[in-house]
Formats: sequence, C-alpha cells, structure tokens
Amino acid sequence: MLIGYARVSTDDQDSALQRDALTEAGCEKIFDETMSGARADRAELKAALDFARKGDVLVVWKLDRLARSLTQLIDTVERMQGKGIGFRSLTETIDATSAGGRLIFHIFGALAEFERAIIRERTRAGLRAARERGHVGGRPPALSTHDKEIARNLLGNPSIPIADIVKRLNISKQTFYRYFPGGRSANTGQPIVRSRFSTS
Repeated sequence: MLIGYARVSTDDQDSALQRDALTEAGCEKIFDETMSGARADRAELKAALDFARKGDVLVVWKLDRLARSLTQLIDTVERMQGKGIGFRSLTETIDATSAGGRLIFHIFGALAEFERAIIRERTRAGLRAARERGHVGGRPPALSTHDKEIARNLLGNPSIPIADIVKRLNISKQTFYRYFPGGRSANTGQPIVRSRFSTS
C-alpha cells in the first residue's frame, strides 16, 4: 500500500499541490500536516508510520517534506526500514525500495556520519583553543568564588533573611541551596568577608 505524507510549515500555505501529486502517484491514504519540518514530534508523521505495515511505502512529494536535515532524513528512513516500510520521494525520483534507492541512502548515511564527525572535530578544536587561551568550556557557574564569600558573609548575619540574600545575588533559591545545602544552619561560623553588601 502506498501511504502519502504531505506537510506545510504554516496555516497560510496550501498542501493541495502535494496531495494531488501523491494521489496521482497512487497513494490510497494521505496524512496531511501543518508544522515545521525541524520538529521531531510531528503528530501526522507519527500517525502515518503507526498506520503503515510491513511492505507498505511512505511517499512524499519532496525530500524536505519529510526532513529538514540530512541527519534527520537518514534517521527517519532508517526507522522505517527497521519496520519494513519503504520510502519514495516523487520530485527527486528516489525509491528506497529499489537497489539503486538503497544505494543512494547508504551514500546519504555516509555523508551524514561525515557531517557529524566534522562537527565533533570542530567542537573539540574550539574547546582546545579556548583552554589554551585560559577559557574553560561549558556554562559559567551561577556564583563566582567572590559571590560565595559574600553569601557566607550575609549568612553570618541572622537578621538578613535568605530571601534577601538570593535577591542581592540575583539568583534563585534553588541555586542558593545547591551551593549552600542546609542553608544558614549548615553554613554559619564562616569568616566574615567585607564586601559591597556589608552593612557596616
């Protein structure tokens, strides 16, 4: 059975051209979706794949109706092949149910892996260069060493509520308790550090 999948990104676009082409290609059922192709949680695509049985073929008008990146395309087609579902794209005349079509997707898969390897290599090179310049990769800490000293100083003054401390440091209570588990009771007795927040 040929199953069609049509997709447009916004409500002001019309999928009539796609549906006509899919009907002419012999699709007995067509799933029509309005959603960005970059989204992985497309309800109609999931419904089409759930509906399809082994031996069925999912047909799209154009490859970018199914996926917006090479990696996404390969992953989707591989999932279909794992369920025994074929794939065909009308515009590019790609038929993954044929030997030639499968060869094309093997090539696509190799290109996708190459693309992932290049990204990994660039990421590692960027982090290495940053370390050599004295920078460390990743998200900066919410509290610097100086901020933690300020917080301990404020904790030493029982007249200052924790709500005021987190407000002065511009952090959430969750972040505060991540750095100071137990709050004031577990973090008193620290040396007083004079700061711009000192009351004296």
